[in-house]
Amino acid sequence: MAFTPVDPALFVILGATGDLTRRKLFPALARLVSRGLVGDQFLVLGAGRSAGMTDETFRAQAHEIVESTQPKPIKWCDQCVFYQTLGEGRGTDYKALRDRIERIEAEHHMPGNRVFYLALIPSAFSPTIDALGQAGLARSPGWTRIVIEKPFGRDLESARALNALAHRDFDESQIFRIDHYLGKETVQNLLVFRFANAIFESLWNRNHVESVRITVAESLGVEQRAGYYEQAGALRDMVQNHATQLATLVAMEVPVAYNADAIRAEKTKVLKSVTPISLRDVVFGQYIAGVVDGQPVPGYREEPGVALDSRVETFVALKLNFDNWRWQGVPFYIRTGKRMPERLTQVDIVFRRPPVCLFKSLGARQMHSNLLRMVLQPHEGFSLLFDVKAPGEPMRLKALPLHFEYQEAFGTLPDAYETLILEILTGDQTHFVHADWVEVSWQIYTPLLQEPIEAHPYPAGTWGPEDASRLFPSGEHAGRLISSMAGAGQS
Repeated sequence: MAFTPVDPALFVILGATGDLTRRKLFPALARLVSRGLVGDQFLVLGAGRSAGMTDETFRAQAHEIVESTQPKPIKWCDQCVFYQTLGEGRGTDYKALRDRIERIEAEHHMPGNRVFYLALIPSAFSPTIDALGQAGLARSPGWTRIVIEKPFGRDLESARALNALAHRDFDESQIFRIDHYLGKETVQNLLVFRFANAIFESLWNRNHVESVRITVAESLGVEQRAGYYEQAGALRDMVQNHATQLATLVAMEVPVAYNADAIRAEKTKVLKSVTPISLRDVVFGQYIAGVVDGQPVPGYREEPGVALDSRVETFVALKLNFDNWRWQGVPFYIRTGKRMPERLTQVDIVFRRPPVCLFKSLGARQMHSNLLRMVLQPHEGFSLLFDVKAPGEPMRLKALPLHFEYQEAFGTLPDAYETLILEILTGDQTHFVHADWVEVSWQIYTPLLQEPIEAHPYPAGTWGPEDASRLFPSGEHAGRLISSMAGAGQS
């Protein structure tokens, strides 16, 4: 898709003194500035509850962040960064925000294009959206866009309510529900990989594919997020959004065009074909004390801020079934967890074996399914695993990969937030989440949230509880399956 020039705009960050702004937003904004992708008329207004913050102190913080992430210092913060306190978040505070926005735009001869980025905790989304609408900030002389981080709702009912509130003052074309996984170059490459390469598209169906296995593993524990995680758990935090987005990108049909409306329509359509998930097809887990990277780590219930009797799941393994022509009978396995042996996100397409085995005499253990592995992090790329004859006698087969890695071909990839912020500024919603998709996704997973959860213990530094073995063919344990295949693409 051709690059669209960025209009002059005011980028308003609500929650400007928070962790997301420091870790992700300011570094991404600074990289866009240093790369020349936004011009001098790109301004940032931070807004937050800190009454002691001023333009000068906020700029000093921005300088510190930018200098720690940029190879060369840039002077952008001095002229283009501002701060406005929101006090207690009352109606008068948002009217003061509106007045400050209008003054800045007038002083800098801006056309009135605005982005409102909600870098807030989920419980603050609804009151903030309501306050922006009540203050008349849903409309402007130019365009107005609002950005909402995940998770979008806690279940189907809350997601519908949040959509209804957002649509009260904002059109769907103004709403950018951000899932940073969709900003990763390797995730976006899934569409190119599928639809630009006929060799794979012709194999992408139930006749040739045995199963699809999606892994989203984290080596970190809950860290400082216990307050949020105790209310969320792995199903809400990872499965309903990140992992299911990957599943729909793999499973969707060919869109009629490469544009936001066509792609998002196909993603929603394939999601609607998911059959209800049986409790037999789900395993929950919670990590206990163990060893990660050679270091002892505490169990989930021993983390600061976690209840001593918490039943919150930190691991989920489940099976999705798509009731449609292309994928009927092909299971999609999703596994995600904290305190895994390594940080890893990958999609494995496991192809069916030949209908007749010519090499029976070698034994079943020497025969391998062809495997297409797409690694989304940390070693972005893909491998195609196939059998070859190992040299010498007696005859034996060895599985080896054809391997491609982004770092080798293109160098360092852009950060996902950098990519997505640029798309927000250009108005491209292709890699953002539609209201319909959110509600259909919650419709799939809400019934599981309404059942009592039994979280099976697994030691930190392992691939999950042994109970997950019952989900997989021939009783293969999820951990052994992941770890045995994880090294294939690196051989």
